[in-house]
Amino acid sequence: MIGENIAFANPEFFWLLLLLPAAILWYIFKREKFSPTLKMPGLSGFGKSSLLSKLQALPFALRLLALAAVITGMARPQTLDVSTRTKTTRGIDIVMAIDVSTSMLARDLKPNRLAALKGVATEFIGKRPNDRIGLVVYAGESYTKTPITTDKAIVLRALKEISYGQLNDGTAIGMGLATSVNRLKDSKAISKVIILLTDGVNNTGFIEPKTAADLALEYGIKTYTIGLGTNGNAPSPVGYNADGSFRFGMRQVEIDEALLQEIAQVTGGQYFRATDNDQLEAIYDEINKLEKTEIEEIKYSRYEEKYRSWIFLAGGLLLLELLLKFTLMRSFI
Repeated sequence: MIGENIAFANPEFFWLLLLLPAAILWYIFKREKFSPTLKMPGLSGFGKSSLLSKLQALPFALRLLALAAVITGMARPQTLDVSTRTKTTRGIDIVMAIDVSTSMLARDLKPNRLAALKGVATEFIGKRPNDRIGLVVYAGESYTKTPITTDKAIVLRALKEISYGQLNDGTAIGMGLATSVNRLKDSKAISKVIILLTDGVNNTGFIEPKTAADLALEYGIKTYTIGLGTNGNAPSPVGYNADGSFRFGMRQVEIDEALLQEIAQVTGGQYFRATDNDQLEAIYDEINKLEKTEIEEIKYSRYEEKYRSWIFLAGGLLLLELLLKFTLMRSFI
C-alpha cells in the first residue's frame, strides 16, 4: 500500500503511533483483571489448552492494527506524479560558414585544419539541441550545404561529407559571409548568428567582405569570426606528387586578422584566433556560452489521495474483531 512515490501531507500525525506501545503495556498490566482466576491443586485433570485460548489477545491486536491504520490515514498518504514540459522561449538560428580551400589541409592542427574543425564543430552542434543550424562552405565560391534546420542528424551528416575539392580553390570570405546572411535574413528567430572560419585572406569572389558585413548588420545577424592557423610557418600543400597526392612544405600562415576583427565588430560579434586544436575547441565552447538559448521548464504535480484505503482497512479490522468477539472467541472475552 506504500510505494516509492508515496508522500504524506500530514506526517505529524505519526506521533500518535506512540500510543501503541502504551496500549500494549496497559493491556499486559491489566490482563489479569479481564481473565477469570481458578485456583486448583493440579492440572492433571485438564487436557491441553485449545488454540482459541492461546489467541485470546487477537482481538486486542486487531484493535491496535486498526488504530495504526487510522493514524496512517490521518497522515494523508498521497502518490505524487511530476511531469515536466520544456518550452524554448528564445531560439537561435546559427549558420556555420566553413573555409574549404587548399590551405585548410595544413597540418599545424591535427590531423589537419579541416578535420580538426569538423571534429570540434560536431561537438558544438551536439550542445545546441534547441537551435536551428545550417552549413555554408566556401573556397573560391560558396554554396549552402545545409539550410538551417532542427534536424541535427542531417547537419552532422552534411558536416561529415565536407571535404576539399568540392569548389574552385581560393578564399572568398565575402562570398561565404554573404551566402550565410542570405540563409538567415528571412529567419524569424530572436537571435541570428554566423560563425565564420577561415585560415587565409580574401583573394577572390565578387562580393567584398565589408559589404557582406554591412548586410549582416542590416538584418541583425551577429557574426563570430575565427582565424585558424598557427603563428609563423605551417606544413601546407605546395604541389602534387606523381601519384596525385599532395606534397607538403612549410608555408607562411597568412590570416587577415584586421578584416576578421572588423567584421565581428561591425556585426556585434567577436573575433577569435585558434593556433591549435585545444584553442579551437575552447573558442567553440566560448561561443556556446555566449549564445545561450533561454529554456523554460514547467513542472506539473498531480496528487492522488490514498488515505481511504487505510480507513477501509481499519474498518475491516474492527469488524473482524467484533466478529471474533461475538462468535468463535465469545467464551474467552
